[in-house]
Amino acid sequence: MRYLITVLISISGVAFSYAQDDLALYEPTKADYDYWEYRRKMTVPPYGLDKVKGLIKKIEIKSDDNDDMGLSALSTADFKSLTLREKFTYTMVHPEVYSQNCDIRIMLPNEEQKIFGYLLSTLNEQTWSQRQLVFLRENRDSVMSYIEESTLRSKRMGVNYKDVIDEINGWEMIPFINTYFESNKKDKDALTLLLLLMKKGEYEEFLKSTSYRKLYGQSYNYETYIEYNKANEALILQRAMGYFKEKSAGGK
Repeated sequence: MRYLITVLISISGVAFSYAQDDLALYEPTKADYDYWEYRRKMTVPPYGLDKVKGLIKKIEIKSDDNDDMGLSALSTADFKSLTLREKFTYTMVHPEVYSQNCDIRIMLPNEEQKIFGYLLSTLNEQTWSQRQLVFLRENRDSVMSYIEESTLRSKRMGVNYKDVIDEINGWEMIPFINTYFESNKKDKDALTLLLLLMKKGEYEEFLKSTSYRKLYGQSYNYETYIEYNKANEALILQRAMGYFKEKSAGGK
């Protein structure tokens, strides 16, 4: 999955403000770049990977007249020939739709000390096709199981896995995400994923919170964040479990 990477800096939005001149002069450090790479890193599932890679090599790319959009997809027959696990691997490593994206994703100083409202993949140039989305949604229980299994094996929940959980509204995975974060404190996007699940589920306690207003209020943008600290971490984990318990008990 390809992501836009940019070091163009502008005003970040609600949660913390920098003078524009200061941002224009800011030079990202190696640590900034390293964490950016960490945030956008995918997890590659092992299920039928060699077979899937072989099929991908045969794909003929179909683009529009301006090459701004296109489809890079297996034939219907090849897609149907894949097992459920192989379709999962294929979908995770090869989103079928691509489009030129002119939006800018801003790199901010010290992102490792921020909890963003959105994942870094929000403005990527490749997305899942309709049939891939249908596959993920219709097989959500199996997909969540594969993600847990693969994450436990690799000790990493890549941005593609987080995107899937958000896409299929995988609220059932909240306890697993909490546990994953406890052993992977560097991965602040696990907290972002919990925020997105509570937002998608319209969890009332979260919707009324100051954090929600800062991250998703009227003046939000895709770089909006709250500061990472122990208090915010604990509050997000606690609220997410509250949401999980409410949903499990048959709540909204």
